[in-house]
Amino acid sequence: MLGTEIETSKWTAEEFERLVLDSKPKVAVFDCDGTLWSGDAGYGFMAWSLERGLVSRSTSDWIDTRHRAYRAGNVSEEVICGEMVQIYAGLRDQELRDAAAQYFNEFIRPNLFVEMVKLIADLRNAGIELWAVSSTNRWVIAEGVRDFGIPEERVVAADVKVANGIITSDLVDVPTGPAKATALKRIGLPHPDAVFGNSLHDLAMLEMARCPFPVNPSPALIAEAGKRGWGYFKPKGAEGIDAAVNGE
Repeated sequence: MLGTEIETSKWTAEEFERLVLDSKPKVAVFDCDGTLWSGDAGYGFMAWSLERGLVSRSTSDWIDTRHRAYRAGNVSEEVICGEMVQIYAGLRDQELRDAAAQYFNEFIRPNLFVEMVKLIADLRNAGIELWAVSSTNRWVIAEGVRDFGIPEERVVAADVKVANGIITSDLVDVPTGPAKATALKRIGLPHPDAVFGNSLHDLAMLEMARCPFPVNPSPALIAEAGKRGWGYFKPKGAEGIDAAVNGE
């Protein structure tokens, strides 16, 4: 089941849950977009918030141009994820929290992977310490993982400083790629027991885990999992979803 052949290392839902629970983790770390739910909540929230005029027209045009450059390969993942948070500078933190709640409830909640909802509930009931690490903005991730029982103080996401309730442009963190592993080390988790992720942006933190669990993996992550002898799990709700949409 953990062999290097990719075709033979795909876990069923029952195998996946048993492997996770049998590993008896004390700490479990989860990527979010594409791992706990389908789709890219980070880009989706940005586009939704721009359509609703939460930022100025000039800022909206600027970030649209920057995101086009990112898709063309001319702006790095880390840079664009930071800029997608900085565009809200000057707004009230509570305003973004409220917007994130509305967006998540309307567009993301219906796409939660039911197998992951059940697994995390089992882990939470067993007293496992749960963390979320994502390059999507803190407002959306904190809202999204609340029902999973992951408190905001255990959310590591793209973030900026807030002063007197007002969002600034001063970056706090942009955890993507190797920076996810760096962030975990910084908070005192250099070797988490279990890590769950879906793309190459999660590879560094999967490699640092005692038990790595690729979930809804992109083709590139499946290839890397095969090289390392890892299995992977594809939630039922993720079947047929374009992996490019699910990357984080």
